[in-house]
Amino acid sequence: MIKSFMSGLLLAFAAIHTADATEYIYRDVMANTLPTAQCNIESVAKEVASKDATLQRYGKRVCQMQGYGWHLESVKESGTSVCNVCPGSNDKQKCYQEDMVVACKRIKPGTVGMLPGKG
Repeated sequence: MIKSFMSGLLLAFAAIHTADATEYIYRDVMANTLPTAQCNIESVAKEVASKDATLQRYGKRVCQMQGYGWHLESVKESGTSVCNVCPGSNDKQKCYQEDMVVACKRIKPGTVGMLPGKG
């Protein structure tokens, strides 16, 4: 009983120690999303373009385009909705978010894993 408690305690300390060692690099990036796939009336098209799921999906893509290891931390600003009239239809539009700001993060090199010549 005491042996299992001690091993659990050691594992907890090891997990805490490794979690503190990880450092991140942060970068804010501004980008536009792509227009919605379907033509809708303006109110619906703006709602689809500004949905949280849409912003998260495009934010993830923007961060991944920064290079290897970059991930989405958060969407800081959703930007403004901009709409374009669909060809052949005056009442339907495709919308996208302009100037969306996302925070991207990446693990700082050298803060995780074994370093050559150390310990």
